[in-house]
Parts: sequence; C-alpha cells; structure tokens
Amino acid sequence: RFILPFILLLTSPIISWAQYHYHIHRPKPSLPPFKFPIQYKELVRVYEWKNFQYGFPSERERQEVLRSGRYNPDSPIPIDIDVYYPPNGGPARHFVTSPRFGQGVPYSLAYVTAFQGANGTELQAYPSYEWHSSHGGNCDGLTSVYRVHIDPCGQMWILDSGEIEFVQHCAPQVVVIDLATDQLIHRYRLPATAFKAGVSRMVNILADVRDPPPLGRCKDVFAYLADPTSKAIVVYDVANQKSWRVENKFTYPDAKFGTHTVAGESFELLDGPLALAVTPQELGLRRHLIFHALSNELELAIPLDVLNNATNWQKGLGSSLGDFVTLGRRGVQCASHAISRQGILFCVFLDPMAIFGWDIRTPYNPQQLLLNPETLQFVSGMKIVRRPRDGREELWLLSNRLQKIFTGTIDYNEINYRVMRCDVDDLLQGRGCF
Repeated sequence: RFILPFILLLTSPIISWAQYHYHIHRPKPSLPPFKFPIQYKELVRVYEWKNFQYGFPSERERQEVLRSGRYNPDSPIPIDIDVYYPPNGGPARHFVTSPRFGQGVPYSLAYVTAFQGANGTELQAYPSYEWHSSHGGNCDGLTSVYRVHIDPCGQMWILDSGEIEFVQHCAPQVVVIDLATDQLIHRYRLPATAFKAGVSRMVNILADVRDPPPLGRCKDVFAYLADPTSKAIVVYDVANQKSWRVENKFTYPDAKFGTHTVAGESFELLDGPLALAVTPQELGLRRHLIFHALSNELELAIPLDVLNNATNWQKGLGSSLGDFVTLGRRGVQCASHAISRQGILFCVFLDPMAIFGWDIRTPYNPQQLLLNPETLQFVSGMKIVRRPRDGREELWLLSNRLQKIFTGTIDYNEINYRVMRCDVDDLLQGRGCF
C-alpha cells in the first residue's frame, strides 16, 4: 500500500509536501473514481442575444435614460448566469449580470423574462429597477454587479463592485437577497482594509454554507471574493462580520499568460484571482478553496481551515505560503470554473474552446468533454445548479465573445451572447444534452 505514494514522489520532481498530502493522506472517497467519456455532444442553447434586450418600467423611462446616456444599447456586456429552482416547484428563474463598464448600462443585475424582443429575450431589473436607478448616487442600492452566487438555502449573494466606468462611487459590498421573498436579508460593506481604493475590482463571489438544509440553519457561512486587479482573495466571515485579504505570489498573474487569444483574436488583460470553487462536503475530504488567476496557467488550492483563520494572514505577502498547493498547469487560460458534488471541476479553455473536466480526487489531468468553437467563445459565467425535483445537477454557462468587445469587431447583427446548459451526468457519460 506504500508503493503508489513512493512512485508519485519519484516520478513527480516538482511535487510539494502539501501537494503530496492533498493527493495521498486523505479519507477514502465515498464515490468511485470517475472515467471520462470519449464522445462529446452540444450544449442546450437556452437563451441567445445579438445584444442585451432591456425592459423598463415604462416607455417614458426608457426614452429618458436613452436621452441622458444612462442607456446605450451597445454598452452592456453580460458576464454571469445563475439559476434558481423554487424548492416547492414552479418555473426556474434565470439571472444575468452586466457590470457598468460604461455609463450606458441601465441596471447590472437582471432576471430573464418570457418576452421575446428584437435582439433576444427581454430582461428586467432585479430585485427592482429602483435598486439600480441612482447610478451610484445611492450606496444602499446596487451600483455594478459582476457576479452572483445562489446558495443551497435559496439566497442570492451579490457582489457589488461599487464602480461605474472604473470610478469608485460606493464601497464594494456583499448584498444577500432571499429569493423566496425578493427581500434584502443581509448587507456587508467592505472596510478599507479589505480592498485597495482605486485599484481593487471585486468580480466574483462564492458563499460556502457549512450548515446547509435540510439539517442546517444556513448561518455558518464564509464568502470568498475575487479581486483580480489588486491580485487578492478576500475572505468574509459572515457570522463574525469580519473580512481579510489574502495576497501573495500564488494570487498573482503570469505575464506569459497576459495575452488572451479567442477564435484568432487577441487582447491583453493581466488579472489575478477569478475562478473560485470549494471541495464538496459530500466527498469527505479535507476541504480546499480551488482557484486560479485569469492570466495564469496554474490551478491552485488552499485548505479552508487555514484560509478561514484570520490569524494565519497577519504576515502579509509571506503568510501561510507553505499551505498553498499547486495542483497542476493547463498551459492555457480559462475563466470561470465550477465543481460538481462528485468532485468534477469544469472549466472552458480558451484554446481549444472546449469544456474540460478534472476529477479532483486524482492528480491534475483535465479531460476534454465538449468542443464547440462557435458557442464557447469566452465563457465568463459558469454554475452548477441542483434541481430539487430529482436532485440532479446541471452545468450552466454564459459566453460573451469578449475578444470581439476588446478588439472592436463585435457585430450586433450576429448572435453574441449565449446562456447554455447540460445535465452534469449526461455530459460526463457522453449521452448528449437535452
């Protein structure tokens, strides 16, 4: 029983002691190792837009924001998708974000309606139009939302960067909405110690509920925030209302991966941490935050018991360096990722433009699952969503052809933005997406 660890140490010259422990000294998994399929199918296209189709409280309001410049139909860029299935039945609710990169975004968090417009399915502001209408004038509203996370308790965790056109109007904040009532249940404004004014840009949030239903009360929560422009991860201890920054050489980008090429078009972006996922509780393993920088090839991890202890991060750049695990190298960038309860980490590579999956219980070796150079052009939003009616998981993705926005080649006569999905089991077993 000691032969495999010995072979791993001999054949892996760059393996660290932390990585050795990550792969070898851990509880026996409750699920068998997964074997990836060799045939791939296309995703289900749920929504497609030439350009985002915004709805307004009235035609008068629409004309007013067009006149004032607060709505420019060519300004919004969709970034994220999440889906809520009411636990007692009823239709799914689909939410998308479009941060205020420019002045012409009327609202940055929306739900998708059933109305079909000229450019695609119409959006409406969430939780309401009034939450967004001050355009940074009222910090009790929402200024600019990059991404959201819907937790197992039916709560939407919203990360508001507080910026418009990269000017800080409000402090970054975490806002939590109860999706059963659409009411605010929690708000946390980041203190000055948790972000760098004029530098930070909070773009992703992951809430880890450690006491989920049906047995838990949804009170034991840590939230993790990605701040790629100041190269850090912010940890938010919800119960104790405290937050702290994690910044070191593992959260930095690599200049060799600062050029992003998608479908033959390239742009420059030197960003730090973006993608966040945590080890599923069902696996019975020591739990880690698995993360990577957008402009880096490394997949990294840090144990949650280390990350969630604020005293471990008091030494600045030198804090807890020995606890980080380099899981592997992709050789290419990917943006968002998501993990299934079985421990399969999904990510869409920029080249080839394909969904890759990796079983986190094995050494890092992502396998190609589905290739589609048309629909998978820069997947910026990715979620795993569990259906209440049968407990099965779905993989949801939003692609936005970001390379065409950076290079100025976007054509609004074409389909540019897509929301897609597939049952996780169907994708992994090669049965196709239905």
